[in-house]
Amino acid sequence: MFRPESIVEKKSTLFSIVVAGVIAILAMPIIIPHLLHGYHLAHIFLHVGGITLAVFISVLAGFAYSRLRTKRLLLSATAFTNFIAAEIVLLVDATWPTIFDLKELSLSEVGHLLTFVTLGLLALGVFRND
Repeated sequence: MFRPESIVEKKSTLFSIVVAGVIAILAMPIIIPHLLHGYHLAHIFLHVGGITLAVFISVLAGFAYSRLRTKRLLLSATAFTNFIAAEIVLLVDATWPTIFDLKELSLSEVGHLLTFVTLGLLALGVFRND
């Protein structure tokens, strides 16, 4: 019988699934339209790589939290999930600059604020005494 836990135990399989999933989701709207854009494509792939790693680590942290139920792991899982949101915001800003700005607040600033929140959550997890 197939168990989702078996995928998490084989981290290379999980990583391959995450990479394929992220690239499949982002191929049509973001990657393919920018294939001939040189360094801009490299910038986009930087954020795609960040999303991929963040999803991979979030899944691992989520499964670890479901097994152990510690507040440190909950903070870590939340931090990495927040980092997914930060990378998505920064990817949208890199792909379509100034289109989705929030009045005086640019999307780039929102992404950097989310990254800062990620670091804060990770710091809380490190200094927490469970």
